[in-house]
Amino acid sequence: MKAIFKGIGRIFRAIWKLISFTRQLILNLFFLIIVGAIFVAFNYGEDTPEQPDKAALVLDLSGPIVEQRRYINPIDSIASNVLGHPPAQDNVLFDITETIRKASADNKIEGLVLNLKGMSETSLTKLRYIAKAITEFKAAGKPVYAYGDNFGQSQYYLASYADKVFMSPDGGVMLTGYGSYSLYYKSLLEKLNVNTHVFRVGTYKSFVEPYTRDDMSAPAREANTVWLNQLWGAFTTDVANNRHIDAATLTPNIDDFVQALKAVDGDFAKLSLKMGLVDELISRPQLRNKMIKEFGSDGEHSFNQISYYEYQPTIINTDLPSDNQIAVVVASGAIIDGTQRQGTVGGDSTAALLRDARLDDDIKAVILRVDSPGGSAFASEVIRNEVDALKQAGKPVVVSMSSVAASGGYWISASADRIIAQPTTITGSIGIFAILTTFEKGLEKMGVYSDGVGTTPFSGVGVTRELPEGVGQVFQLGVEHGYKRFISLVSQYRNMSLEQADKIAQGRVWTGQDAMELGLVDQLGDFDDAIAAAVELAKLESYELNWMEEPLSTAEQFLQQFSSDVSTKVATMVLGQLPSALQPVTQQVVTDYTTLSNFNDPKGQYAFCLNCSNIEK
Repeated sequence: MKAIFKGIGRIFRAIWKLISFTRQLILNLFFLIIVGAIFVAFNYGEDTPEQPDKAALVLDLSGPIVEQRRYINPIDSIASNVLGHPPAQDNVLFDITETIRKASADNKIEGLVLNLKGMSETSLTKLRYIAKAITEFKAAGKPVYAYGDNFGQSQYYLASYADKVFMSPDGGVMLTGYGSYSLYYKSLLEKLNVNTHVFRVGTYKSFVEPYTRDDMSAPAREANTVWLNQLWGAFTTDVANNRHIDAATLTPNIDDFVQALKAVDGDFAKLSLKMGLVDELISRPQLRNKMIKEFGSDGEHSFNQISYYEYQPTIINTDLPSDNQIAVVVASGAIIDGTQRQGTVGGDSTAALLRDARLDDDIKAVILRVDSPGGSAFASEVIRNEVDALKQAGKPVVVSMSSVAASGGYWISASADRIIAQPTTITGSIGIFAILTTFEKGLEKMGVYSDGVGTTPFSGVGVTRELPEGVGQVFQLGVEHGYKRFISLVSQYRNMSLEQADKIAQGRVWTGQDAMELGLVDQLGDFDDAIAAAVELAKLESYELNWMEEPLSTAEQFLQQFSSDVSTKVATMVLGQLPSALQPVTQQVVTDYTTLSNFNDPKGQYAFCLNCSNIEK
C-alpha cells in the first residue's frame, strides 16, 4: 500500500512540475510580447530621415547577401537591440541591385560611394550581379568611389568596379583565393567505436568522405581543383580588367609575394598601391574632404549622403497589379522534407508556392530561382512534380541558377522549360548517397548489449545494433535505384542517352560554363536574362514580377523559435566560452552536425553537394 501511495505521489509531483513549467512559459511569453510591443512603440514614432536634395548614395552593406530574407528570431532581435548590438541583417540581392538601378535614374543621387567594411564574404555569382548594377550606374554618367580601411576579397571585387579606390595608409587588400576544405572524422569515429555505413553512387559523390576518410580522395581533389580554378580565373580576370593590370599579378607565388612585400618594408598598403589595386592611400579626414568637394557639405562636417538602408525603403513599386504576372519562387538553402521556414527549401512549402502560382490565373510564367546544394531526394522530387504540373497547365517555367544549383538543386531544375546559369554557378553533382551510423561497439565497450526478437529482418534495425549485411544490401539497392531515377530525369529532359547522362553525372561538380557545354543548362545568363526568357516563352508584351512567399505574422515570428534550434543555441553558447583560436574548428563541427541533423528524407536518400557549401573565399 505504501508503494502505491508513493507512486501516486510521484504522479502528482510530475503533474505539478508540468503545471509550474507551463505557467512560467506562458508568463515569459507574455513578458516578451510586452517588451516587443514597448520596443515597437518607442521606435514607431521615430522620424524617417529625409533624403537630401542632392547626395551620394552610400552602399554601406552590413551582413550577408542572400537570395531571400530569412526569418530572424524575434527574441534575439529584442535582446540584441536592448544591449545595443543590432543583429546582422540579411541583404537581399535583388533589393541591392534594384536600389542601385533606381538611384542611377534619380536626379537627387549624384554618385555612389562603396563603403563595404561590414559586408560579409559572398559568392562570385552574386557579386557579379551587383557589379552589373554598379556598371549601369556608371553608364548613367555618375561617379563611383570606393573606400576601405582593409578590403576583404568580396569587398575588393565590388570596389574594383569603382572609378577610384581609396584605402587607409594602414590598410591592405587581402585576396586569399577560393578553396574547399572539410574536417574529416574517420579516425575520431573509430576511436569512439562508431560504425559508419555508407551507401552511394557516383565516383565524385564526396559528401560521405568526411565520415569514411581522413583526407580528400583523389577523384574529389581532381574535380574540385578544376571548378575552383575556374572561379578564381573569373575573379582575377574581372578585377584585372577593371584595374587595367595583368591578372597574373593577382596570383603570385609565395616567394615572389614575400620579395615584393620586403621591397616595401612589409607595408601591405604600399604594396597594394604598387600593384595597382588602389588609387590613393588617404586617411578618413582626407577622404571626407574629397567627398565634400565632390558632393557638397551636409553642414555637419561630412558630405551630402544617404545610406543604402535609408534610401532602399523609398524605392516603392507604383505599378498597378497586372493581369500578366511572372511569379518568382526562391529555393534557397538545403532541401528538407516537409514545410520549412525561409532559409531552407521545404519540399512541401516550396511545392505549395509553385502550386499557388499554377492556380493563379494572373500568373502566366514562373521563374524558379535556385540557390541550393541539394538535400532530400524525396523532397526534391516533390518540388519537381510541381514544375511538371505548371508546364502541363501551359505556364512556362524558367530556372535561374544563382551561386549553387547542385545535386538536389539540379534535380528540381531538370525538367524546366529553360535552365539559365551564370558561368560561375556551381551545378551538377548528380549522385545519390545514404549514411547510417551505429554505436553497438561503443555500447558493448561500456557493457551495454542489444538483443531481442522481431518478425522481420528489419525489426531491430537501429543505431544500437550492428547493421545486418542483407539490410545493407537493401540500402545500397535503394540508393542505386535513386541514382538511376536521377540520371533518367537528366536523360529525358536534357535530350541525351542514359550513358551520356551517367558519364557527366557520377556526383561530379561543374561550373555553369562547363554545364552549358555538357548540355546540362540551356543558356548562360543572370536573373535579368531569366526574366527575358519567361517573357519570351509566355509571349508577354508587359508584365509584373510577383515574388511568391508566405511571410509570418508578428505573433508567429515571436513564437516560432521556442520549440526549435535548441541544439544550435546551446552550441553557440559553448562556442562563446572557447578560446578564439578553437572557435572556427568548433563552429565547423557544429555546422557539420547541423547539416546531418537537418537530413530527414523518408527513405534516407540524399542528393547533396558538400563541397558546394564549403567554399572558402
